[in-house]
Amino acid sequence: MTSLPHRILRALDRFNATHPWDHNAHYHRWILRQLPRRFGSALDVGSGTGDLARLLATRADEVHGVDSDPVIVSRARRLTPEATAASFTVAEAPARLPAGPHDVITCVATLHQLPFTEALDTFRRHLAPGGTLIVVGLYRPQTATDHLLAATAIPLNAATGWLKNKGRSTAPPASMTARTRPADMPFSDITEAARTVLPGARLRRRLFWRYTLTWRRP
Repeated sequence: MTSLPHRILRALDRFNATHPWDHNAHYHRWILRQLPRRFGSALDVGSGTGDLARLLATRADEVHGVDSDPVIVSRARRLTPEATAASFTVAEAPARLPAGPHDVITCVATLHQLPFTEALDTFRRHLAPGGTLIVVGLYRPQTATDHLLAATAIPLNAATGWLKNKGRSTAPPASMTARTRPADMPFSDITEAARTVLPGARLRRRLFWRYTLTWRRP
């Protein structure tokens, strides 16, 4: 017989599937609040359908979106008006990033799919002096704090999906069609490795199974 907690979780999964919303886009406005009103060049690594790159283009002179999936890059190009200062390239990170230097580098829900230390070191080298790196990443829950935060997010996730979709069942947004992979690094390992490569980096656990990393190059 299926236990009550298991049945509840299955019901929540079904509910979330019919009321989907983009957890990564939830942090886009937060990202903008960390950035200057105007800047020159921006690089968005793992740009997907280009939602964040187009937001960055409202402040940047030029935005380079990079993703390894040619299908999603093609979709980003179709969704981007010609007058937008954002372009999209199929390229593997971290080996084939536009050299820069860039005033802003963003990486949302992508770093856990890359060689972690190598990617951060590449971002550091491609960032202009005084530039800002912002990562919104995924981590593997390990500690009691991790699991408590994850448990807190479960009802909030369902409520947010209901409100954003106005109670209606809907298909996932285009931004949720990108390929995904679960995270395998716990937050403690992420913090230790990041601060070795990026001294002074600020990291914080966030709701909806995410963490943020902010670093400004001296």
